[in-house]
Amino acid sequence: MLQLTSCKKLGLLLMCALLLTACKSSTDQKFSNRKVSFNADWSFHLNDSIIDKDTIRASTKWRTLDVPHDWSIEGKFDEKSPAGYGGGALNGGLGWYKKTFKVAAEDSTKITSITFDGVYRNSEVWVNGHYLGKRPNGYIGFQYDMSPYLNYGEKNNEIIVKVDNSKQPNSRWYSGSGIFRNVWIETTDKLHVGQWGTYITTPKVTTEKASISFETTIKNQYKEGKKATVTTTIFKEDKKVTSVTQEITINGNENQTLNQSAEVENPILWSVENPELYTAITEVSLDDKIIDQYKTTFGIRDFKFDLNKGFILNGKQVKIKGVCLHHDLGPLGSAINTRAIERQLEIMKEMGVNGIRTSHNPPSPELLDLCDKMGFIVMDEAFDMWKQTKTKYDYGNDWDKWHKQDLIDQLLRDRNHPSIFVWSIGNEIPEQWNEKGVEIAKELAAITRQYDKTRPLTAAMNPPVNMNIDAVTLQFEKKDVSINPLAGSGVLDLIGYNYAHQTYEHHLKNFPNTPFIATETTSGLQTRGYYDAVSDTIKKWPVRWDLKFTEGNPGNTVSAYDQVQTPWGSTHEATWKVIKKHDFLSGMYIWTGFDYIGEPTPYEWPSISSYFGIVDLAGFPKDVYYMYQSEWTDKTVLHIFPHWNWKAGQTVDVWAYYNKADEVELFVNGKSVGKRSKKGDDLHVMWRIPFEAGTLKAISRKDGKVVLEKEIKTAGNPSQLKLTADRSTIKADKNDLSFVTVDILDTNGTLVPNANSEINFSLKGNGKIVGVCSGDPVSHESYKGNKHTALAGKCLVVIQSGDTSGRLELTAKANGLKQSTIVIITE
Repeated sequence: MLQLTSCKKLGLLLMCALLLTACKSSTDQKFSNRKVSFNADWSFHLNDSIIDKDTIRASTKWRTLDVPHDWSIEGKFDEKSPAGYGGGALNGGLGWYKKTFKVAAEDSTKITSITFDGVYRNSEVWVNGHYLGKRPNGYIGFQYDMSPYLNYGEKNNEIIVKVDNSKQPNSRWYSGSGIFRNVWIETTDKLHVGQWGTYITTPKVTTEKASISFETTIKNQYKEGKKATVTTTIFKEDKKVTSVTQEITINGNENQTLNQSAEVENPILWSVENPELYTAITEVSLDDKIIDQYKTTFGIRDFKFDLNKGFILNGKQVKIKGVCLHHDLGPLGSAINTRAIERQLEIMKEMGVNGIRTSHNPPSPELLDLCDKMGFIVMDEAFDMWKQTKTKYDYGNDWDKWHKQDLIDQLLRDRNHPSIFVWSIGNEIPEQWNEKGVEIAKELAAITRQYDKTRPLTAAMNPPVNMNIDAVTLQFEKKDVSINPLAGSGVLDLIGYNYAHQTYEHHLKNFPNTPFIATETTSGLQTRGYYDAVSDTIKKWPVRWDLKFTEGNPGNTVSAYDQVQTPWGSTHEATWKVIKKHDFLSGMYIWTGFDYIGEPTPYEWPSISSYFGIVDLAGFPKDVYYMYQSEWTDKTVLHIFPHWNWKAGQTVDVWAYYNKADEVELFVNGKSVGKRSKKGDDLHVMWRIPFEAGTLKAISRKDGKVVLEKEIKTAGNPSQLKLTADRSTIKADKNDLSFVTVDILDTNGTLVPNANSEINFSLKGNGKIVGVCSGDPVSHESYKGNKHTALAGKCLVVIQSGDTSGRLELTAKANGLKQSTIVIITE
């Protein structure tokens, strides 16, 4: 058993966990022995890359922290940062982590490994002075066997991790820096299931019966051969479904792969509405003693991409309504937190999203686990570039040596997740336009199909059809339509479109043998809560993405009406109108679900985050969120905007998104200003009216009967703060989070839409403030402080629990406003 000298409390928790497992079902037994968290009580030092260079010494000053950790998010936004605006104007650098720990004497005959889920980037690891290895890719997990170098019993061990993110720029978006994903210690018998050692497929699925195939890699690190028994048991929750056993003989210091099969009667199929999961427990026994248990979660489902009918899941046509997500978690930076990811997915699910694209890298294991449980159609993406770089120091420099290993490890790690339906081998790869790129794609496709033949392969191409041939409307009338060489190579199972929505309807003409998937769409831009008074004055984004802001609102804000777009993309409504029209268009992944740090298109200071999100950095929806909700869900929707605080007589465009109704009638102070109905493929209705202070009210009706009513009132001066927690009770585990929304209200409790007060926060109790944010793309305030300026009347503060139960009291104060306090219980 691992013993951590600097974490007595963790040791106590581990012993309690071991006692609890004795009372749990067999699906939970012994797993706490095999894999335990190694996140607590690390020491960290950030070098000054010029003064300290590449060294640590006896005089080096360290601070204690837990990982996952992102040191870049703790820094100041810097206009001259070498990471550039694309990297969020936050600096990288070179960091060191170290940790002291003990390993029990009885584990000296076992294998003790350390697993890192992701370290950004160029990590190198030593234990007790012995070099374990290097991994340049920051997004893929890796494992080292520490056993030959460990001290057992009372003598300490020391692990040191060097993380070099000093060469900038190396990313087109904010990457973060450090051990930003979880770390684990795995202790196994010398005969055990290898890392990512199971592969479960369902070759035949009906509602009456499903055949299950197990491919299991057994690793023997004994010098001598062994005769063992391998039993795989399937559970549905706590109930045993079926079991299969096989005897094996395995030579010393060898791996052996064995194949087993079973059948499940009346399987409960995984779907986006009901993401049902099964668990496979693989047990390795010697002399009738279980020496290893390995747990694999999987789902039973049948799917295909059909050339004419799109995506078919369990025999039912399903339109993929997806979003692209970068890996950062807004004010938390890139440090992974399961609850923060879950909140993002909850917000997306509420909008009607059923798909996630992991742009543009392997995601954290926690994201995939949650997608399995919550029901999302995942496109798992491997690379943003191949050999040709996009930024000076990016992964293209490591391609030749590392791409094969990184891709194999991603496939082995992820291939049991039922939520994954598509592998993407690249995003907007420069080599897509030449034969060299086709050769690389063939290599990547062969690797992918070697390790998983159950899912189709694509690449996100920009675009598959050359858009430079005259006008888009003419290119399809020519016989010599220019097809992207990668798209036309026959390597891909799905043609992946990045943008080019004008070409979607012609897909079957251009690619008569290969199904469609829109890998990246839209690129609409909004700043939450900002509007032009008359929306038809809003024009497109500048013709070139790298030009300065020359149109739209001042101060690098963008109007929240769905009318602003990049030149390569479209508004939200424009692309969805095309996708929804045709069965053969299997679906789309919108750029993006959430705003993200970096890539503030166009790249201009003071902007430091993107405008693409349907939801802002703080997790507050923009208005277009409700257009999708009205189209993508069964919820009854009526959403009107903008706010109702303008100058007297000013002309204002009022939009409404609605569903389940024939019409919407709008009233100003009780007087009707007209009824509107959607015509043709309209997705909203609009009134252009003069502003009159008071109440704006909308009523939707079906067959003359009221469906919904919504009101927006003119707000008075800011008077008070209101705090609302997404969860008022959280776990006392040092990881759980409560996201608290701060609203600035007038005396009547109406949100003040133009209030941008600076809000100060204080917290009492065993917990801490780990993030503050308003969603403002031009704010340079720290996300890690105790104060933040609101945007459009709203702000967010994120509270993290400590390790004891009790009360957390959060208080918010602002000059001239009545303060507010909220209590969060930890247990």
